[in-house]
Amino acid sequence: MVGFLRFFMIVILLLGIGVMSLYARSPLMPVVFVPPYSNGLDVSFSANERLAASSIYLQDVGVGPEDIVKGPDGYFYTGYIDGRIVRFKVSHGRFVEASIQEFVNTGGRPLGMQFDGQGNLIVADAFKGLLSVSSSGEISTLVDYAAHPSLRFIDDVDIAGDGTIWFSDVSSRFGLHEYIYDLIEGSATGRLLSFTPSSGQVQVHVSGLYFANGVAIGPDDSWVLVNETGASRVTRLWLKGPKAGRTDVFVDGLPGMPDNISFNGSDTFWLAMPALRSKEIDALASYPFVRKLLGGLPAEWLVPASKLGFVIGLGLDGAVTSNLQSTSGVYHTITSVNEYDGYLWLGSLAMPSVAVLPAAVVH
Repeated sequence: MVGFLRFFMIVILLLGIGVMSLYARSPLMPVVFVPPYSNGLDVSFSANERLAASSIYLQDVGVGPEDIVKGPDGYFYTGYIDGRIVRFKVSHGRFVEASIQEFVNTGGRPLGMQFDGQGNLIVADAFKGLLSVSSSGEISTLVDYAAHPSLRFIDDVDIAGDGTIWFSDVSSRFGLHEYIYDLIEGSATGRLLSFTPSSGQVQVHVSGLYFANGVAIGPDDSWVLVNETGASRVTRLWLKGPKAGRTDVFVDGLPGMPDNISFNGSDTFWLAMPALRSKEIDALASYPFVRKLLGGLPAEWLVPASKLGFVIGLGLDGAVTSNLQSTSGVYHTITSVNEYDGYLWLGSLAMPSVAVLPAAVVH
């Protein structure tokens, strides 16, 4: 009996040391939050295999083509985890293999991208800041992290007709390599900002966003959307009219965690969801101490694996108009959807390729 008690006390001691070690190492300051309500994969989001028909291109050119944009020169551009931005040509929706070129290497991690009216590629680089790349490949820094220490993780970008550059900052607490900590912490320190090229002014428009991510300008530049990955919703900031300066919810209750969003210029916003909501994080929403301990583990241990491909189309009123999924693994962890010339181009944070699907078959 004495031996058993001694063993039990040693186990308790070791557990206590482990808990204290995790607590001391954790950078998290978790808060209690209310998980967003969702019906899961209900009628609007019923499981299907429509994405399984995607064609796969740029196989093994690089890992993590987060976003794909078409330039005024007719080339398509995408950025990889090693800092390269590669361009390629397309003919009738098909990738022209011989056209692959390395355009530039930012030395960071290019994520969201968009061309401005002067033909410069504006890049949200997670490590370098907000960049402008000329047609000749010359890189200029528009917003530097060193000059704006509150910025930690610039993620996506879109450009209004007047040249104003709108961009998201995921978190004022964590960078790209620790992004999972922001989702677990739940402190909602993300922001939507703008950069005015003529003056160099950086302005914060919306704060308190739970993992601010994709950005898209609405019709006639009347409003701008920003995805809240951690809240499974899309928030809207009105730019014109009687509601100018106000925010509201464009869509919420999503079953997944939205990444990038894009507007096709007509009637649809394309929303990429790389994963469903984390049941584990939601279950611990009221237990900040437990989430604090999770922060003592390496970030890469906490990132859930997913083979789900998930894309939805939203109308101008936020209603779901398209629901594209696949669990086959043909293309998954989708982070962006961009519609060009009747085709949807899909990017991914994890895949070594890009995917394309005719827009006509998705409705």
